[in-house]
Amino acid sequence: MVSLNALLITGTDTEVGKTVLASSLLAYWQKYFPHCSVGISKPVQSGQGDREFYQQVFFPTLPLEAINPQYFAAPLAPPLAAELEHQAVDLAKIWHSLEAMTQSHDWVLVEGAGGLGSPVTRDMTVADLAGAWHLPVLLVVPVKLGCIAQAVANVALARQQQLDVRGIVLNCPQPFTPEQMERWAPVDLITHLTQTPVLGTLPFVRDVYSVEELAKAAACIDLERLHLSPLKCGSH
Repeated sequence: MVSLNALLITGTDTEVGKTVLASSLLAYWQKYFPHCSVGISKPVQSGQGDREFYQQVFFPTLPLEAINPQYFAAPLAPPLAAELEHQAVDLAKIWHSLEAMTQSHDWVLVEGAGGLGSPVTRDMTVADLAGAWHLPVLLVVPVKLGCIAQAVANVALARQQQLDVRGIVLNCPQPFTPEQMERWAPVDLITHLTQTPVLGTLPFVRDVYSVEELAKAAACIDLERLHLSPLKCGSH
């Protein structure tokens, strides 16, 4: 298995801000490093949403199948959604699609389905897939009551699978005051308990269709710690 020039964006659960973070990174690199070719991959999608959004905002000429090689209509866990259509998740198809995208881009952001413990097939979770495909991980943690425990549990799962966790990004699903942020998601405590750096806090993005606002949000993240250097761009 070759090492891919890709970064897995995963979260502690569904609806925690993975798409917003991936979109912010895409917008940032398109705005400030236009010579750098960054792609997006949503390997498995159940129900409408992410792939259509990425196509509309960032890649209007790219077929949906290139962004998302495995699509199932029901908004359920992928293996369950696939079974409703008398199908199964095809990991070989996903791998070939991702490999092709990494060959035509300097970097590829891979948005996982759900959290690290979410099933991709009946036998594999997102964490299992990241380990098998040697994908470094960026973990999205939503600011809310209970997020500390979720961060600790997901980093523990990542360590169990010996994943390369580049860092944690806190995401604000709504506007918060500094006092609320410190009460629910204290950076020092999360860093200490997980032994993983918090690379920043993604502010609440009011208009997710605004590339300008998304790029501004990504500027709040310590992108250098992701090791996605613009110096490596321009070879494709």
